Formats: sequence, C-alpha cells, structure tokens
Amino acid sequence: MAVSQKVRRFMEEGGWIRRVFEEGLALKAQIGADKVFDLSLGNPVMEPPQEFQDELRRLANAPLSGMHRYMPNPGYMETRQAVADTLSAETGLDFSGGDVIMTCGAAAAANVVLKTILNEGDEVIILAPYFFEYLYYIDNHGGVAVVAACDDQFQPDLAKIEAVVTDKTRAILINSPNNPSGAVYSEERLTGLAALLERKQAEHGTEIFIISDEPYRRIIFDGISFPQVLPQYDNSVVVTSHAKDLALPGERIGYIAVNPNYADKEELSAGLSFCNRTLGFVNAPALMQHIVRNLQGVSVDAGYYEKKRDYLCRHLGELGYDVFRPQGAFYLFPKAPIEDDVAFCKTLLNSNVLVVPGRGFGTPGYFRISYCVEDWVLEGAVKGFAAAMAPPEG
Repeated sequence: MAVSQKVRRFMEEGGWIRRVFEEGLALKAQIGADKVFDLSLGNPVMEPPQEFQDELRRLANAPLSGMHRYMPNPGYMETRQAVADTLSAETGLDFSGGDVIMTCGAAAAANVVLKTILNEGDEVIILAPYFFEYLYYIDNHGGVAVVAACDDQFQPDLAKIEAVVTDKTRAILINSPNNPSGAVYSEERLTGLAALLERKQAEHGTEIFIISDEPYRRIIFDGISFPQVLPQYDNSVVVTSHAKDLALPGERIGYIAVNPNYADKEELSAGLSFCNRTLGFVNAPALMQHIVRNLQGVSVDAGYYEKKRDYLCRHLGELGYDVFRPQGAFYLFPKAPIEDDVAFCKTLLNSNVLVVPGRGFGTPGYFRISYCVEDWVLEGAVKGFAAAMAPPEG
C-alpha cells in the first residue's frame, strides 16, 4: 500500500474542490474549453494590478544585490515593517515588524500557527461552512477539529460555539469574508465571540486563540467596512495571503500577524519563525517579498466582483434558487433545490456547469459557485442553472 490508511481515507472523503476542478479539465479537453462553465475553483482570472507589474518590471530591470539569497526565516524586516505599518493603520494597534512573519501563502501560515500552538489532542473549533482543508491542517499537527454550525445567515452562532468549548479548546479558526458563503462576520458577533472566549478562558484556566483567516478582507461589497478581529481580542493571530487581493494565487505569498497586545508575543513569534523553517517552508519567496513590500495599500477592484455577484444573485433568484447575498469574497453558496447536493451538482454537469457540493464545506444541501471567472462563463452557467430547475419532460 503506497499511502497510509489515514491519507487514503482523507483522499476518499475530501478534496471536493480539486476533484471537480480536475473533472473540468478533462471535460474541457474532451469538448473544448469554450463549452465548459467551470465555477469550481477560486482561481481569479483577473490580472494583478498595474502597480504589481510596475514593481516586477522595476526589480527585473534593476535587481537588488543578493535579492535571491536566504534571509531570516520570518522574512525581510523591511517587508514585515511595511505590513506592520498597514496593519497599524487598519486596526489602530501598535504593530511592529517583529509581530509579522512572512509565509508561503495563507495555507502555510495556518499550518505554521497550528504547529506552533497545538499540543497533541488539543481541540480547534471551526465554523461550518468551512474550507475543508482546515480539517487536514488541524490533523497535521495533532489537533482535533470540532465543528460548530453558523446560523442561517452564515454568522457565528455563539450558543453553538459555547456548547463545544471545553478545557481542551486551544483555538477557534474563523474565516471572514467566508469561503464558501461570502458572509462577512459582523462586529457584533466578533465582540460576542471575544467576550465568550474571555469567559471560557477564566472558567477553564486555559488560553484560547482566535486564528483569523483573512485572504478576502479587501474584497468587500456594498460600501461596508471589514470588522477587525484583532482589536477585539488580545489572544489573536491573523493568517492571510495576497492570492486574492493582488490576484497572485500562484505566487504563494502571505503572512502571519501576531496581535501586538498578546502577552507572550515574543515567545509566540519565535515559535512561528522556528516552525516556518522546520515545516519546510523555510521562508516566503524572496522576489514576492520585495514586490509586495510596496503594495500593502494596493488591491484589486472589489467592484469587479460585486457586479458578478449582482448578476448571479439576480438571475438565480429569478430562477427560484434560495441564495444568500454575500458581502464579500467571490463565492455564492445557494441551497440545492433537492436534498442531495452531490446529485444536484451531477445534474448541472449535464449542462457542462461545474460547481462544488456543500458537503465539501461541511454543509450538505448547498453548493458553492466561484464567480471569479469571465462573464461568458457566468452567462453560460446561468443557462445550465435554468435547465437544472426545469421540470422533467413528459
């Protein structure tokens, strides 16, 4: 047997997003890419902002001496300080470069944090719907994932969270704007969550972290502002990437930010730096660190995605789908019109429309649409959504 029993089981039960994406690649090869309406993967077709192209060209034309050599594991201090300055402006907290660790994207950042803080058997609460790979990240480092469902508006349900907090709870991993729902967790709920965790820490004599996964925090709609977690709760850490806000998913560049008010931040930062190295990431890509240093205030145009959201919400609503209107990211998470979300996704496949069943996010009965695609893909997909809702002939 080539792989372990655990990995074999994980491979069989998970990986829905990639599985559908690979089905799409095979279908495109078979019938032509222009006939497939692939809404499976959050892989933006939008190009990076012009400022990124300018920085890349500048470095290519005038390379810095030693710019491709090893660096300290947490990254270049100039880049970390640039991130810290932006975080200070956004949160009102006094960040320094020492509070930031540059990473190979948000996935690496999450694994580094979990490796650093978890003891064997520690519990990490995740909120459904959730990014399915959180389960594997937690398992990677000896943790136990505990699921609490959100309410019907995909907001954290404080009563359900409280019901699963125990003396083994080490962290809660939250994701806002959320993948797959597009919900932005409200400031009221975040304030309530912080108060709940403060009370539970005192009750159990433990330390509980909030790990806030924020790669979509600059893709926000309807003129709302992003409710910040860090000012609400000292024992908090942000993990994020520039995959979405700078449209750089293939470059794997992100960071960890430790709350500057966390009492043991020096020890935590040292542990994060150590685990960044020993998990094999070693350090974030040098070239990308040089580039994003000067792009911390730059982002793609969220209005580009907002128009796509509006188009899909309008058409799906007219077709009779039950659709939650997201406040951010670039996903829709409608209810499937039949109980079996996998069967419904197979029905859509008859129209060459690829979406991901909700059970791939711990929430059966729904399906995820990723709308970071060209308009013609959305237009073709809407025809498929209409066909899937049409009554059978005869």
